[in-house]
Amino acid sequence: MSTSLAESDPPTNTRLSIGAVEAQLKPEFPEVTISKIRFLESEGLVTPHRTPSGYRQFSPADVGRLRYVLAAQRDQYLPLKVIKDHLDAIDRGLEPARPEARMPAALHAAEAPTPREFATGTEIRMTRAELLVHSGLSATSLAELEQFGLLAAGPGGYFDADAAHVASTSAELLAVGLEPRHLRSFRTAADREATLITQLVSAQARQRDPDARERAGAEAAQLAATVLRLHSQLVKAGLRRDLGR
Repeated sequence: MSTSLAESDPPTNTRLSIGAVEAQLKPEFPEVTISKIRFLESEGLVTPHRTPSGYRQFSPADVGRLRYVLAAQRDQYLPLKVIKDHLDAIDRGLEPARPEARMPAALHAAEAPTPREFATGTEIRMTRAELLVHSGLSATSLAELEQFGLLAAGPGGYFDADAAHVASTSAELLAVGLEPRHLRSFRTAADREATLITQLVSAQARQRDPDARERAGAEAAQLAATVLRLHSQLVKAGLRRDLGR
């Protein structure tokens, strides 16, 4: 990742509107939106020029900073605070610290989903027959998972990407001897944790500025990743204790 982000103030005719910046970044970062760019600006990651009437004008250096931020989130799963520290170091002519050095190697074993994995993905619509083929579930097992609230069809009877992931993961657990009724506790725990996280970010989501929901979503994803990391650590510690390891 290049560290040459700073450059002299460009002529006005080389500056881009926020819509043009979104269009330029979209091929490399399909998840980027105008709201996301405004959010990154509000967090101090980029500071575009403002016209007297308040319109944003992004220089090539601004676009470079946004590309750096988006790549660091996508490829290294770095939180915005760390990315901002990297940019500050680059602005001062320094090499940003390597993220691997921030955590002892022994602790990397406690893996969990990253905030990026909570972003909206590609929309899919699976029929019941397609879901059965994709997951390997039997029709009976799928019906029981629905009965116990682990997944449900959406409008038109189609299943979305979340349902497909739940079905596939459930099939792996059923294959080793668990039953759908055993998985109901996972649904209950997940709903409880999701409700807790929603409560933590709800006040921010209700703010009136246009970037409030983007900020709330980013914070919720970070909190969810942290909650699941804690869950992963506790499960691993329990297994080591119970198995005498």
